[in-house]
Amino acid sequence: MVTLNVNGKALSVDVDASTPLLWALRDALGMTGTKYGCGVAACGACTVHINGVPTRSCMTPISAAVGQKITTIEAIGSGRVGKAVQDAWIAQDVAQCGYCQSGQIMSATALLERNKNPSDADIDVAMAGNLCRCGTYQRIRSAIHAAAKSLA
Repeated sequence: MVTLNVNGKALSVDVDASTPLLWALRDALGMTGTKYGCGVAACGACTVHINGVPTRSCMTPISAAVGQKITTIEAIGSGRVGKAVQDAWIAQDVAQCGYCQSGQIMSATALLERNKNPSDADIDVAMAGNLCRCGTYQRIRSAIHAAAKSLA
């Protein structure tokens, strides 16, 4: 048994310490908002925060997450910045198919937590590891700017 701090709660999972965090979240804890995309940390669909840092959960072993503060898409809207990002995503009609959006929102929230007024270049750098097959990048950028404005 391994105990993880997920969304402010101590949750125990019975998995091997080498199991990727993604599978502990999805399979053992039933938190399916974090998505499996590529399995090699290249697409960003599996992004969660570990101690506030966007992290690819598909390549992060449980052993690396023990004792850390893990935040998933299920709880990101409970914070001021995460809520602003989610609201902007809806207002800007960002999602098309929606599959990548939880990872996009996690990365965007982390960006706005550390940079309250990002430039287009800042957004491009922060979001570079998050792929959207539908090509909603302009709406993503617009939503990040709208969220930043709402937080000002």
